[in-house]
Amino acid sequence: MHEPGTPDLTGLLLSTRTLETFLDALAQSAMDFATGSDGCGITLERGNRPLTVASTGASADRMDEKQYGQNDGPCLEALRTGREVSVTDMSVEDRWGEYPAFAVAQGTHSSLSLPLLQRGDTAGALNLYSPRARGFRDVDVRFLRALAAEASGAIALAQQMADAEEFAADLKAALVSRTVIDQAIGVVMAQQRCSPQQAFELLRQASQHRNVKLRKLCEDMVGRFGGPPEGPEPRPRP
Repeated sequence: MHEPGTPDLTGLLLSTRTLETFLDALAQSAMDFATGSDGCGITLERGNRPLTVASTGASADRMDEKQYGQNDGPCLEALRTGREVSVTDMSVEDRWGEYPAFAVAQGTHSSLSLPLLQRGDTAGALNLYSPRARGFRDVDVRFLRALAAEASGAIALAQQMADAEEFAADLKAALVSRTVIDQAIGVVMAQQRCSPQQAFELLRQASQHRNVKLRKLCEDMVGRFGGPPEGPEPRPRP
């Protein structure tokens, strides 16, 4: 069992089926815990392109998008520096250009941004917004840090799975390519009565002469069940 005052992360994981719903649930948990907040968003940035991947409440999307538009703000500062960024009163804030005035006009008077662990070229932040100045003064930030850490782990795991799937797809494509090339080598060997190395060289020369990829040339030839590739090819020496 989890200790009182700490997030039930295991229960949260078991109750969701996708990364998106898990992150949405994390954002909702953070906002529910920070009772003075009216919005929470989780931002990821890859290649200097930030994106809100989960949000809840009325204010998060507006606040996030404004920061993305001007490429500056507490959310982006937290994810780029790896430090927590707290804004106690937007009305007297002088950082981030026109963002504080925009936030006040939209009814947001304080915010708290917690960085997510950076992995590769991906960084992120969990961002909370409050309609009151000093809206997070009485919040136990340790709970929110635990949520941010869990979001970091979930995102890192999802990226590892995506990388593994991409690697598996690349491997499968490579195996398919190798198989069709081997089949084409067999066709050339039978027709030209040559060694595997000589058959491969004939295929390579034909690929260069016709300016087509070797795999494509082999697929076409195997599909025709015979016929050596067209083009001037020296017959192998006996």
